[in-house]
Amino acid sequence: MSNIVLPTERRKATDYNPRLMVLYGRPKSGKSSLMASIDNNLIIDLEDGYRALDVMAVQARSANDIFEIKNLIAQKNEENGGKPFYRFITIDNATRLEEMSLVYAAALYRKTSMGANYGYKKDKIGNILKDKNGNKVIDLKADVRQLPNGAGYTYTRQALKEMINMFKPLCDTLILVCHVKDKQIKKDDTETTEMAVDLAGKTGDIICGEADAIGYVSRKDNKTLISFIGGDNAIRGSRPLHLREKVFQVAESDKDGNLKVDMSQIFLDTAN
Repeated sequence: MSNIVLPTERRKATDYNPRLMVLYGRPKSGKSSLMASIDNNLIIDLEDGYRALDVMAVQARSANDIFEIKNLIAQKNEENGGKPFYRFITIDNATRLEEMSLVYAAALYRKTSMGANYGYKKDKIGNILKDKNGNKVIDLKADVRQLPNGAGYTYTRQALKEMINMFKPLCDTLILVCHVKDKQIKKDDTETTEMAVDLAGKTGDIICGEADAIGYVSRKDNKTLISFIGGDNAIRGSRPLHLREKVFQVAESDKDGNLKVDMSQIFLDTAN
């Protein structure tokens, strides 16, 4: 007997906190200070960018570090009765994560019949080198993006998505901090520029498409703003109702340079 019940009328829209939030902005726009201010937020710092801030952060320098951190968080959650130990997890930043994911992308390609012998070190005559235990020696510089006809980007996108998505079940909200780039697009037969997250090819569009909210962080005078207002020349927007088509002032510095941050408007039932 099925437990599925078909609806007979519309249900009312409900608000919720983003499960995946993408925040991007220019350098020195205040992204790190905002992330450091969020209570119970574990920051996975990929570029050592939080030294000057009071923060709860762990550094990662390789894909192996990322997977180890994921396992350690899962262990903490298990010790916490299966509930998230950290309400928020922030990965800073996506561009560096994409670079780290290349090793994993090569591993994914090696699982295919075409890539079985890809990415191993070879001697001068092309024989695959092995270590003293008889294991093939992986070439950490192998870059699947160099595969013919752009075939490798399938694996880089898959690797990056998996490395992001594996953190979603471990917290209430996963925040992905991104750099910004100017992207050339064609609209109505005219070349124009739009702001986009700094990821290769279509990867940025795919990641943003999976996000519940995409916010652009900027500064105006002594204030820090996050905009979720969509537009023709920027990737922004939100599914949660409380963020949709809005701009929020989330920080302000006084004349002495002291920064006061308030992210309570961004995350429901959160006051910092």
